[in-house]
Amino acid sequence: MRSARSLHDFAAVWDIATPARPGLLPGVSMAGFRARTPDFVELGVVPYPAVTVAVDLGARSLAVDDHGGRRYDDSVVVGFGATGVRGCGRAVECLQLRLSPPVAHAVLGAAAAESGGAVVSLDDLWGRDAARIQERLRSAASWEERFALAEAVLARRYEAGRAVDPEVAFVWGQMVTHLGGVRVEPLADEIGWSRKRLWSRFRAQLGITPKRAAQLVRFDHAAHRLAAGHSAARIAAETGYADQSHLHRDVRAFAGATPTAVSAAPWLAVDDVAWAAPAYLSGTAVRPRPPVTPAPLALPG
Repeated sequence: MRSARSLHDFAAVWDIATPARPGLLPGVSMAGFRARTPDFVELGVVPYPAVTVAVDLGARSLAVDDHGGRRYDDSVVVGFGATGVRGCGRAVECLQLRLSPPVAHAVLGAAAAESGGAVVSLDDLWGRDAARIQERLRSAASWEERFALAEAVLARRYEAGRAVDPEVAFVWGQMVTHLGGVRVEPLADEIGWSRKRLWSRFRAQLGITPKRAAQLVRFDHAAHRLAAGHSAARIAAETGYADQSHLHRDVRAFAGATPTAVSAAPWLAVDDVAWAAPAYLSGTAVRPRPPVTPAPLALPG
């Protein structure tokens, strides 16, 4: 098991930048990462209940492998709850955007959900815009300028995009509010839909089933409590698992590891710094959409 000291040392490998002010678009978190060492870094990605956009700001410094062994050597979108993903590289510098699933649907389009939680090249979703935006981010003079540019791009795409059904957004919000401890059938009754219709619309728009989405939110809560040093028995008793072996099965299914291994996962070592306000907990934007004031930067043509 990796010690708390070694986890701290892993976090110290990175210079981490976060926005100086809260974002204007609910459901979005951003962080910038720059490796302090030229050494090769490789780490497994712990599944997370949001869609992650990783924009490579170095000279192809970042590579991402998916669960099928395919490698992506440029900016990528890691789908909602993707499993078996690994990141690696030397002198890595990147911007990570974490988008709540309803926001990701509007910003990235239906193709992101259709990928089924896989890793997808950002070029495949945004076409030529991806390269132009990446170049603007690389040439920005500061992280704050990068955050402002990224926020403006997301705001523009969100306003032009198609929102998820309000019913789907409501169900997702209930899952977040109750940390995954909800049953799908009563939620379907509450919104006046059949279970079949909710299952179909939720999966079509967010990429996974309502049941798995709730399980993922609960797993994320459990994983962070494990990383904070809480015992598996206590977490199982307090987060809605039937027993400790149920927790073990869920952790194994999502992370491919034991709770002990997840508690020491390097991927979680930087969360208190980089993701103090998780994207999926920061609100879900649904129509009617709140007004968004664009950042004072010219957008790519």
